[in-house]
Amino acid sequence: MERFYRARGYYDAHATAGLVRRLDPKHVRVDIEVEEGPPVLNQPNKIEGIETLPKDIADAAAQAAKKQLPPGEPFDEDNFEKAENDIRRALTDRGYAYAKVKRDALIDIVHHTATPVFTVTPDQPATFGKVTIEGRRADSSSVEIEIPEAPMRRAIDIKEGEPYSTAAIEDATRALLDLEVFSAVEMKPELGDPPPASHVVPLTVRVEPNRLRQIRLGGGVEFDELKTDIHGLAGWEDHNFLGGLRTFTVELKPGFVLYPLRIDNFVTPTRILPEERLRLQLKQPGFIEARTNLYLRPEFNIYPLLVKSSDESAVSIIGYREVKAGTWLDRSYGKFYSSVGYDLQVENPFTYKGPLDQDLPTLVISYPEINARLDFRDDRVHPHKGVYLGTNVQVAGGPFGGSAGDLKVQPEVRTYLPLASKVTFATRASIGLLYPRNYGDIVENHLTEGVTPENRAERIRDIQIVFFRGFYSGGPSSNRGYPTRGIAPHGVVPFLNPATASQQVATRCDDPTAMNFNAGLCAIPIGGFTLWEFSNELRFQISGPLSAAIFVDMSDVAPKPSDIRLTHLHLSSGVGARYDTPVGPIRLDLGYRIQPLQVLGFRSEDDVGRQDPVEGVPPKLLGIPLAIAFGIGEAY
Repeated sequence: MERFYRARGYYDAHATAGLVRRLDPKHVRVDIEVEEGPPVLNQPNKIEGIETLPKDIADAAAQAAKKQLPPGEPFDEDNFEKAENDIRRALTDRGYAYAKVKRDALIDIVHHTATPVFTVTPDQPATFGKVTIEGRRADSSSVEIEIPEAPMRRAIDIKEGEPYSTAAIEDATRALLDLEVFSAVEMKPELGDPPPASHVVPLTVRVEPNRLRQIRLGGGVEFDELKTDIHGLAGWEDHNFLGGLRTFTVELKPGFVLYPLRIDNFVTPTRILPEERLRLQLKQPGFIEARTNLYLRPEFNIYPLLVKSSDESAVSIIGYREVKAGTWLDRSYGKFYSSVGYDLQVENPFTYKGPLDQDLPTLVISYPEINARLDFRDDRVHPHKGVYLGTNVQVAGGPFGGSAGDLKVQPEVRTYLPLASKVTFATRASIGLLYPRNYGDIVENHLTEGVTPENRAERIRDIQIVFFRGFYSGGPSSNRGYPTRGIAPHGVVPFLNPATASQQVATRCDDPTAMNFNAGLCAIPIGGFTLWEFSNELRFQISGPLSAAIFVDMSDVAPKPSDIRLTHLHLSSGVGARYDTPVGPIRLDLGYRIQPLQVLGFRSEDDVGRQDPVEGVPPKLLGIPLAIAFGIGEAY
């Protein structure tokens, strides 16, 4: 016990008493009393042997030591060792492949100070030598082929004679893995001992290829508050399409919806609504330069537009024929990732049942998009500590054409704080801002008003665009006490039931006695222009692959731009279980909506039938205040 304390800077620590109590024939309890005493504090580090190095390299070595051993903090032996490794890494990243670092510490017990001393032998700068690649033979459809070497060398992007860098080796390893061709990559610098006079470091690359061509077959079931969906999955991918390690993927998801069966509407299905999603993707690695990838992503989808209030009382069941085409470039720079692309989206409405509203137009949505993220997490699948920063920016319409013109921005931040070796406190915060230019007036200012012949066409166009461009909250990776799209402004949607349009005239969603209201047509989530989400989760490992979590989620979507309503909590809490698998943890969460706190100062148990004056929907239409969320991977 005393050694444990001294390793963390408490050199005066003494175990003063020990007591052993027998609890039963197989167990005893051991109590130890420890007097810590004052800690030994770090003094400024001394680094010897860097005087002859260029100033920027010497400064990098000094900063590496200071980061682990800040002056005034207790002297920690683990951080002392990390500082030694970080100094060496600062040198090997900058060409000094044969640099050696030794550590020592001058401990003054009387004055409780520690002076870390590092002795550096940098040697001479080194360069990369010949790059040798081993293990290029792979199976493809039961035939053994040799993976082409040229695209591998392009991804490695290390040339003979370039300055040696450990960081360059790590980037090259990551670039080879990103080709999705290899299950393992090892890059070994051949460092001679003693160093050769030339200080040239050959590099040996050993790879373990995956199968270059694969077929995937499967299926799934979706059963939630929106629909009951049964679908299949058929996929094919070739990681050497037409040579050059291009990846070509085809994925088809045919299926059907059992209508109107839902988790909260357990009835015998009366209709089968066919649907399909077809996606193709071509990835060209090394486009323009070694580490930039080009993506082409066409899609063709057919699906029904289902909202929570859809049932057999609706005259029409709306569906969409959707065509998407996207072109993307992406690039990673260490922990920074960025992508830029252009998307074109065509939404053509049709009906599975009943007439199609004559005012319902085909939409064309055209926008460039930028994504960026900084990932400082210790692990992408099981993060235990670190920070993740990301943002997404889209600009629709204007010079890019299309039906919608807007600016859409959504940054987010995730933090992970280790509370113990197997306990993590994780948070996620996100804000979404949508600024429409040629639509949105109905949703912003007239959402709760009745439908009239004068505003019907504008209302339909406005709401339809917001369906595809607006923000929603709720679901497995959002607010887990709510169903998918469960949090959003609600209102009348004429094209979901065009035959009752004459009865919708002069009726209002803020009147609980109105026909529209009772028919559920006022409870349709439309989407909004301002989103905020804040989630907190305590994760802890139970045993082996089994872990659990306790979470609290809150969020809101407002019908006006730049309107962050912190009084609309939509608060939910719950528990979850995770089981680790090779593809990531399988996650099951049970969320409970804390009803009196949905809108602060407005809703309580005594007025559950009243409406939110902004959203125009009473809480009773949300149904059972529970939601089950199932997914693969952590929520964030």
